[in-house]
Amino acid sequence: MKKLRVGILFGGRSGEHEVSLLSAACVVSAIDKSKFEVVPIGITKEGRWLTAGDAELLLQGKAAPVQSHLRAGDPDATPGAAVLATGQAVVVPPEPQRPGGSLAAFQSEALTRRASDRAINVDIIFPVLHGTFGEDGTIQGLFELADIAYVGAGVLGSAAGMDKDVMKSLFLAAGLPIVKHVTVLRSDWENAPKKVQKLVESKLKYPVFVKPANLGSSVGISKARERKELAPAMEEAAKFDRKIVIEEGVGGKKQKAREIECSVLGNDKPAASVAGEIVPGKEFYDYTAKYLDEGSQLIIPAKLSKAETKKIQQLAISAFKAVDCSGLARVDFLMDPKNRKIYLNEINTMPGFTAISMYPKLWAASGLAYPELIERLIRLGQERHEEKKRNQYSR
Repeated sequence: MKKLRVGILFGGRSGEHEVSLLSAACVVSAIDKSKFEVVPIGITKEGRWLTAGDAELLLQGKAAPVQSHLRAGDPDATPGAAVLATGQAVVVPPEPQRPGGSLAAFQSEALTRRASDRAINVDIIFPVLHGTFGEDGTIQGLFELADIAYVGAGVLGSAAGMDKDVMKSLFLAAGLPIVKHVTVLRSDWENAPKKVQKLVESKLKYPVFVKPANLGSSVGISKARERKELAPAMEEAAKFDRKIVIEEGVGGKKQKAREIECSVLGNDKPAASVAGEIVPGKEFYDYTAKYLDEGSQLIIPAKLSKAETKKIQQLAISAFKAVDCSGLARVDFLMDPKNRKIYLNEINTMPGFTAISMYPKLWAASGLAYPELIERLIRLGQERHEEKKRNQYSR
């Protein structure tokens, strides 16, 4: 049987560029090579697309000098780093190329080569991209225009899952329990900070969490325990987005909320994994706690009652459906330590996918090993693409 050619797309312009390299390296290492042929496709931090004619040689490329020390491993020692260091630049037109889908480059550094050699000939794309320009619907729009199958949520699900303000509106419309919050524009904060402060304090109680609406991996998030900490937190969040979401903390000033996560897998009939708990080594599970520090603990399965676990799984599936997600998502919850009330926090439509990331670990604990999980996601991407082919676009 002919192997399916899977384009592993990684890197990107977001602040989670290095995390993407690590996720992609794990996928490339674990994917079943007897069923799938891997085509690595990198995007630099500047947004330049790179690929290579000989994927196998590229995957065996020499590691570049060590430059960072992420907990999950060094990104410069991954196959992705080889693509970014030695790959051939291409420009990808957003237009259908052939039945089955492919991304054909119309510009290349090697213009003398045949067009067929310069094409990124793949059957499906696995966009292992986190955060802005990868998890927010933008890259998914390119795939839709090119009519190529891809893993994960579509344009709407990705965009809604990325925008915490829109996400919360959809959760509310679906009747799901979320914490009290206020959304303000960066321009409102800059023009009338005292008015914004008054609004926040009239709606919420300290402590509050201040977040950029559109960003992943807890970048730009701060905890304001009292009034004097609100302005610095707002300034930090305003660096990253024009919309700022302020949420009332769960548990109050003395007790921290429990952080529970659940993985979801599927398309129209999604399933939920066992629940897991994160005990942050820091005040909360921010970027540093996720990728740089060693102090955080992952407890799988989470110490919950059967009823609590079932409720979280049901809420996770409801959240998945509320944003019209597909393929995969990790859904995060907060539990009040006093009354054990559960609040839906957010959904991540392309969660971290390293070997130590919560999403695959939760499925491993549920009986689905990492290589099988990758294959299932690829098949779900194919199924979604086939389903979309049934749509009629003209009479």
